[in-house]
Amino acid sequence: MTADTAGPADPAGPTGPAGPADPAGRRPAILDYLGPNWFASVMGTGIVATAGASLPVHLPGLRAFAQVVWVIAATWLVVLIVATVAHWVRNSEMARSHARNPQMAHFYGAAPMALLTVGSGALLVGVDLIGMRTAVNLAWILWIAGTIGGLVTALSIPYLMFTRHRVEPDAAFGGWLMPVVPPMVAAATGGLLIPHMADGPGRATMLYGCYAMFGLSLIASLIIITMVWSRLAHFGTSGTARVPTLWIVLGPLGQSITVAGLLGADAALAVDENLADGMSVFAVLYGVPVWGFAVLWIALATALTVRTLRRGMPFALTWWSLTFPVGTFVTGTTQLAVHTDLPAFRYAAAVAYVGLLFTWLLVAVRTLRLGWRGALFTPPAADPIRARKDPAR
Repeated sequence: MTADTAGPADPAGPTGPAGPADPAGRRPAILDYLGPNWFASVMGTGIVATAGASLPVHLPGLRAFAQVVWVIAATWLVVLIVATVAHWVRNSEMARSHARNPQMAHFYGAAPMALLTVGSGALLVGVDLIGMRTAVNLAWILWIAGTIGGLVTALSIPYLMFTRHRVEPDAAFGGWLMPVVPPMVAAATGGLLIPHMADGPGRATMLYGCYAMFGLSLIASLIIITMVWSRLAHFGTSGTARVPTLWIVLGPLGQSITVAGLLGADAALAVDENLADGMSVFAVLYGVPVWGFAVLWIALATALTVRTLRRGMPFALTWWSLTFPVGTFVTGTTQLAVHTDLPAFRYAAAVAYVGLLFTWLLVAVRTLRLGWRGALFTPPAADPIRARKDPAR
């Protein structure tokens, strides 16, 4: 049996069905422990809309469904922004402590990605509801804010890890990817904005800037994924509600395939024909091998998640890791279907989207149920979450 040692809660939620009481004996108010990890619910909801809107298999009612989900994601984003501001006003000490917590700090990357996800949805879905001009303006605002925020987290959180946080040999987990993936998401949204830019050097600057963010995020992610693999090989899993964060590994894989596809498709708008052709070819030569590893990781993450579920893994906000990363796999597979015109990729995207819908509905319903009871508004673990393999027999 996997053994682990943790503080009062996992980094993104409680380890049990109810939140703890404060020293006075009362249950905590919602704004007492509102962490940045809540923005993962916007990411997971928004990707359902964007993945559905771009799916290469057209189904009756799918477009309308995507519109409804995008409105939900956009509304929830506004609610969380207001609640986060109120949290900083009401409980500033707790809010500041999140950056010092070696588990929670990484989830500051969720907020920029939430902005960028809703921004992408504005271009792919919201245009039907608010008009092209408003959708493009909204996407630009969210892209600028999300890109700046993402670059800040990609620099500041690793800096805190290197200089302040206590990091144990078995500490690497999927959450480490959260602060470095936002530039990749910014590159995807930037790719969607290129067709809406005027002809000239601005388009080329955006294209190359997106490729730079692609590389920034990809190389950092590959380093972290290697560390996660090493931790699993040497120490195993924690056996706690942190296990679903293994699915976050799928995020930079799927999103990088998406970015390569989007930029390859738009390159002809910004650079000469020969270079654009090369970028389009790169989308396939890069995307297909990475897609293969992503399929392997899906199998491994599924096996480890099912194993932990059978041992009584509790619900926590970490379960939202089952949504956005899967959504990026859908969008990445969609891009491969567009660039190769292979039915196999179209069917794979459709199957993955069905899986995304199932996990999103499961996690959203449980989040609403436990969130209403206040069970998800708990302080993050102060002590490191330890991992150990099953004893040899």
